[in-house]
Amino acid sequence: RMAASWLFFCVLLPCVTSSSAHSDFFTSIGQMTDLLFTEKDLVTSLKDYIRAEETKLEQIRRWADKLDVLAAAATQDPESFLGHPVNAFKLMKRLNTEWGELENLVLTDMSDGFISNLTIQRQHFPNDDDQTGAAKALMRLQDTYQLDTDTISTGQLPGSSSMASLRPTMTVDDCFDLGKVAYSEADYYHTELWMVQALKQLDQGETSNTVDAVTILDYLSYSVYQQGELERALDFTRRLLELDGTHQRANGNLKYFEYQLAKQKKVEVGEKGEGRQMPRHPDDYLPERRKYEQLCRGEGVKMTPRRQSRLFCRYYDNNRHPRYMIGPVKQEDEWDSPRIVRYHDIVSDKEMEKVKELAKPRLRRATISNPLTGALETAHYRISKSAWLGAYEHPVIDKINQRIEDITGLDVSTAEDLQVANYGVGGQYEPHFDFGRKDEPDAFEELGTGNRIATWLLYMSDVQSGGATVFTDVRAAVWPKKGTAVFWYNLFPSGDGDYRTRHAACPVLVGNKWVSNKWIHERGQEFRRRCSLQETTESFSSAATDTSV
Repeated sequence: RMAASWLFFCVLLPCVTSSSAHSDFFTSIGQMTDLLFTEKDLVTSLKDYIRAEETKLEQIRRWADKLDVLAAAATQDPESFLGHPVNAFKLMKRLNTEWGELENLVLTDMSDGFISNLTIQRQHFPNDDDQTGAAKALMRLQDTYQLDTDTISTGQLPGSSSMASLRPTMTVDDCFDLGKVAYSEADYYHTELWMVQALKQLDQGETSNTVDAVTILDYLSYSVYQQGELERALDFTRRLLELDGTHQRANGNLKYFEYQLAKQKKVEVGEKGEGRQMPRHPDDYLPERRKYEQLCRGEGVKMTPRRQSRLFCRYYDNNRHPRYMIGPVKQEDEWDSPRIVRYHDIVSDKEMEKVKELAKPRLRRATISNPLTGALETAHYRISKSAWLGAYEHPVIDKINQRIEDITGLDVSTAEDLQVANYGVGGQYEPHFDFGRKDEPDAFEELGTGNRIATWLLYMSDVQSGGATVFTDVRAAVWPKKGTAVFWYNLFPSGDGDYRTRHAACPVLVGNKWVSNKWIHERGQEFRRRCSLQETTESFSSAATDTSV
């Protein structure tokens, strides 16, 4: 504050630091009268400074009051609050951008203690990559669940709270930021969508201190041009020039777009009007992605009524296993071929909370095995964090492992540790196989336990919207239900991989998805699941004494 005040006075008056520079004002009344006018100007400037500081403080107070209300509501149930992807995106943006702007705003006007604390805390804030990742997650949800920008901007996502007061909304700046992220990725499809939304909110009367219609129209005209829509690019450019006729780039683009459009019309006339149509979305040509996204929305599930009639629920004791003869578990057929079953009420809330408690401090970005090198690495198509828990770490983990062995009849002593995964905003894992294929390096060679024969997937939370496990080859979908586990074999009894088990974890639209999985390996199963002479013959343990319910 002292440094700022010193600079403030030095701008208006010559600053002297020694008596040799003194002008001996007292020796001349004429010179002293000049000081009176200088002082008057100083008072006027000081009042302007005070008003500016009061305006700053009022802005800071309003922002603090808004965040105080938001934090009070959010911290009552943090996981539910962050389960809404708009809330998660805005948190990334606030901590990465807005708190930094606040720091700059108050740097000379607040106590050193606050600034020191904020500067230290900012080292642990999300960075640009986090903010960009959250923005891209929103666009991924937009595509997967076919949401329009207005639905996302107003927070009216399927499965979210119906109360308008609890729905997070996006500002013009938020929409513009999403468009800029898409633009930086050369994703002109989403650039257009979000710039149009930002412009729409401006036209509806919303104000912004950081972006104006001219800037938005500049992005819009170029993004639609990149998608081959010259007429619309021309319309946006003309609208921009109506607002700012001196815009250099727009004036250049106007002439270029007019030239290109005239040339295109000549070509279309020569080809009898059969102009080239560019794809609207960059992923339109990927058939598996379309199938994956359809299944995530609950569309295109391939189960006929006749096949459905052969699926049952039953009490299951795994061939009169001593642990389950008196209290069998509830088993439900989810799919017939490949056979996928679900076990209900398989773990308690207390056990699940302990697993989450053990995993949280150790959650790290989930990795995949590179199909060419076998090395573990992160990937844009697997968005989650995971932790590995061994049986020795807590009796609950040991108990869950034993329960898996008792129910499946498979030896878990050669299985991998329990993997716990938590999916964040737009969290997903695109279509993949759990088992190692013959044409790739043996990712499990160092384990010495063979391939992954089976997968046990435990859902440790309900998900308000999205988050299904889908099998793209057979068009099956399994929805999360807290306390249940699904189980399937990845390999045929012959040891060959079952390519029908290609599956994916759909993006979480609203909610917080916790799962844990156990990958069971071949070693130790030689007499528990006997090899078949036929390569693709299915086998699945079942108890003759099971009773359908």
